[in-house]
Formats: sequence, structure tokens, C-alpha cells
Amino acid sequence: MSTASQPRPRDRSAIDDAYKWRLEDIYPDWQAWEADVAALDAGIGEYAALKGTLAQGPDRLLAALQLNDRLGVIAYKAFFYPALRYDEDQRDNEVNARRQQVQALFARWQEETSWINPELLAIPLETVRSWMDGNEELAVYRFAIEEVYRQQEHVLDERGEHLLSLTSQMAAAPAEAYQALSTADARFPEVELSTGERVVMTYGNYRAVLATNRNQADRRAAFLAHYGTFAGTINTYASLYHGVCQRDRFSARARGYPTTLDAALFGDNIPRSVVDNLIASTRAGVEPLRRYHRLRRRALGLERYYPYDFSIPLVTWERRYRYDDVLEAITASAAPLGRDYQERLREGFRGRWIDVYENDGKRSGAYSAAVYGVHPYMLLNWTDTLDDVFTLAHEMGHSMHTLLAHERQPFVYSNYTIFVAEVPSTLSETLLLDHLLEQATDRTERIVLLQHAIDNITSTFYTQVMFADFELAAHVRVEEDRPLTADVLNELYRERFELYYGDSVDLEELTPVTWARIPHFFGSPYYVYQYATCFASAARIVQDIRRGDVSARDRYLEMLAAGGSDHPMTLLRNAGVDLTDPSTVQAVVEQLDTLVTQLEALV
Repeated sequence: MSTASQPRPRDRSAIDDAYKWRLEDIYPDWQAWEADVAALDAGIGEYAALKGTLAQGPDRLLAALQLNDRLGVIAYKAFFYPALRYDEDQRDNEVNARRQQVQALFARWQEETSWINPELLAIPLETVRSWMDGNEELAVYRFAIEEVYRQQEHVLDERGEHLLSLTSQMAAAPAEAYQALSTADARFPEVELSTGERVVMTYGNYRAVLATNRNQADRRAAFLAHYGTFAGTINTYASLYHGVCQRDRFSARARGYPTTLDAALFGDNIPRSVVDNLIASTRAGVEPLRRYHRLRRRALGLERYYPYDFSIPLVTWERRYRYDDVLEAITASAAPLGRDYQERLREGFRGRWIDVYENDGKRSGAYSAAVYGVHPYMLLNWTDTLDDVFTLAHEMGHSMHTLLAHERQPFVYSNYTIFVAEVPSTLSETLLLDHLLEQATDRTERIVLLQHAIDNITSTFYTQVMFADFELAAHVRVEEDRPLTADVLNELYRERFELYYGDSVDLEELTPVTWARIPHFFGSPYYVYQYATCFASAARIVQDIRRGDVSARDRYLEMLAAGGSDHPMTLLRNAGVDLTDPSTVQAVVEQLDTLVTQLEALV
């Protein structure tokens, strides 16, 4: 680690190959890629000969399923080769055209296979089970096949499904209108800061002021300007969100679900008690959250303390983290998961799985890409910050999940659901924090590390539960035929803000309208709770591993290796996590309580 950041070239060709991913592991050249694209194209044509034959016996059904797998293996490589190339430089239209070429094939593939599930469902389940009992190769697909039949419970007849399909574009209208209103048509005002600088309060500028400007009056001015834009059209946002809730209610009732929440949970077979327990247990465990904000109020010397004061660091920290210097720390932090796990991490660092530095045209952000049959690839934009260090640990958690699942599972179960996806990434960050705190002797560094960890819990867990609490309350009002106006939504949000933060945080007049800025409410309802359940699951597993329970480690690694071979609740239960048990959420509460206590001793 160093105190100064080293200047780096923006030209990709000038970056050392050691810091660029090696896509030759997928294909040696474009010619090899074209051969696989041709094979995928030809394979899609093979479905025509199988149509109408599934009822003839297990061999025909097996042929269709194995064709899916064979083409799926090719598709991963054929898509990610141009997709990753494109993310190296998104100005490259030729590479983008190749990526779109594969996407067009995927659309045709979906069209050519649309008959498979209806044809399968025409065969009695007991008949198919007898086929699986007598055919070892077909038995591999037992979970996948039985999922098709389970999902059928809420599938309508052909006329009904056709009618619902006609509503798809209409159903997307509220989210599209929200994007236009909140982004394209948003006109954020300019604010003059105490320095005399004038700044337009766009999303990026607003976040920057809150994270870096130590003048509370400036932060308040930024808050009022940014959210004043939303307040000015709050009735329109409320109408759009009312439309989202009505759309969800229509879809749930049309498919025979008792509520919109039940409809959202059915796909992953999640019981409603998971969400109910999550909200109730989190509400009961808010005291460490309030303690943290009372501590921040005192440490920052603020008489009144508002949400726009949440992001300002407690101390100034100038240390820079060089990429090469942190690799061993991340590897060492994984010691509780065993030497084999650590060696796999080193393999990823050595094997050029990671595209490290920013360059002109490169996609922003970070991700882990699961390239079946090769290995995971990770995109970073490393800038020597502490956030970068934890982002690398996070993405390596995803990559290890992918690696173990791909090695142990047949293709059909190689992917995993979002409900478990964030468990290994969160757990990896927690182990890294433990290691860095053990190594840190500098008081300021310890404060920075603790604040990073606490902010991660408050934003990824408590805030997401509060969001889930709000959107559930809004949907319930619509299901009960009660009004959902701007005033009602503002009041629902204010009530929940006070339930979670109590008197530890003061409210500005515009605080109740801040719900309108959350795109998940409009684009993917009933999604955010999964961030919190993953966080709680990781906290529970870490709690057991810290106690030296070797079986907890082994159960966790087995969960990663299980991929998508069972429902996520079953996989988590096998790893020792029961999300219907309040003690699972309590593990997060205890984790936060411990961290706040450590921070109090330093500040």
C-alpha cells in the first residue's frame, strides 16, 4: 500500500498484459468464434425434428434436454467472447455488431423452443417420473423437469397466456415513464456552494457533494435542490407508482396468486414468512443502527443530523491501495474457507481472469462474468481506493461461486439464483474486513475500515429492508382498494423512516419524498429484499465459521458447489441458514452492534 496514486495510461495498448484479462482462453481468434456461432445456428435448427415427439418416450425427451445443454455450453462462450471484448472499448461498433449477432440468435433460439414446455406439460407428471426412474441420464434433469410442472400451477390456458402476452408492452410503461421523468426530462437546479463554486445537482454531483463536502449547509443545499426536482412532480411519480402496483395486482390475480408478494416469491419457491420475518426482525433490531447515527452526530459535531450527513467520512484518509499489494491480503482473509479455496483465489489472480485498470472506452463499474467451460472473468476499474479493495473481494466471491458450481454441476444446474448470489460476495467482504482489522494498527485506518463495514450493513441491509417494508405496504393498500396518492406514499415512507431511525436522525421537509428517487420501486418491485436476505445469510454463516465450526465451512462450500440444483431456501438450509428464523436476522444485528462498539471506542 502506498500514500500516492501512480498515474496510468488511458490507452489500453499501453497497459501491461498482466493487468488485462486473457480472452484467448475462450477462443484463440475470431475465426474459432465464428465456427461456434455457426454451430449454434445449426443446432437451433435441430429442434424442428424433435417437435411433437416428446410423448413418444424418455429418449425423445432426453434428446431435447441434451440439445439444450449442448447449445447452452456453446452459447456462453459465443456470447461472452464479443461481450467482454466490447466492454474493453464500447466505442468498437464492429465488436458490438458481433455481440448483437449472438443476441439475435438467442431470440431465434427462444422462439424455436417455445413449444417444449407446453408439450412436456401435456404428458402426465407420473409418466415422466417413471421415465426418470428407469433412465439414469434423464434422472439428472429431475429437479429441472419437476420445476416446469410446479410452475404450471399458475400458467393459464393458451388463450389466457396469449391475452397476458399482449399486455407486456403496456406493463412496461410505468417503468419507462419513470426513466424518462427522472432522467431524460429531469432538470436539476444549480447550487452555489460556500466556496463560490456553482454546481448543477445531477445524480453524480449530488453524491459527490454528500461524500466529500464537510460543510453541512452545502450538503443541505444540495439535498434541497436535488430532491426539489422530485418534489416538483411528486404527483406524477405517485401516479406512476400507483400504476406499478395496479399492474402487479392485475398480474397476480390473473394467475391466481393470493397477493402480489406471493406472486413475486413463487418463482424461487420462497415462503412469505421469509419477508415477514425479515421486516419484523429488522424493526426489532434497529438499536445498533440508531447508535451508529448518534455516534456520527457526536463525532461530526452536528447539533442536528440529517440523511444528507450519512455519507461524509468521520476522518480524512489519504492512503492509496495498489492492486498488486492487496492480492495476498484478500487470499489470506479467506483462510477460514480452507487452503484449497485460497489456492483457487491465487489461480484467478495469476491466470489473468481480471481486467484491472480503466482505459478509454472501457465499461464502468465492476462485475463477474460466468463463462461456462472456461473460467469466470472479472471487470474492474481500479483507482487505488479502499472501495476497490472490497469490490475485488466481492467479485472474487461471485467468481468462486461460479467456479465451484461449474465444476460440480451438470450444465442444467450450473447457474444460481439471485436469492443466493450475493451470499458469497458479502461473506468475502466480511472475511476481508476481519483480516484488515487484525492487521491494522493505525487508529485512523481502523476508523475508516469500521465505517466502511458499518455503512455497508446500513445500506445493503437496513435500507433495503426499509425499502421492502415500504413497497409491501404500498402494494397491500392497492390490494385492499385503498387510495395511493402522493400524500399517502409520503406518509408511508415517513412512517417507516421513523420506525427504523427513530430520534437518531432529523427529518427535512423533503425527506418523505425521497422514495420517488428509488428506481427499483418502479423497475423491479419486490427485488430489494433479496439484498437483505443474502446479507443475513452471509452474516449467519460467518458467525458459525468464526466459532471454528469446520462443518459450517464445509456446508457453505457445498452450497456454492450446488449451483442451481435445488430451491434456494433448501440450499441455504443445508448451509445452516433458516431465513424464517429471527436468529438469522439477529446475526446481522449482532454484527452491527459489535462494529459500532468497536468504532465508539476509537471515536
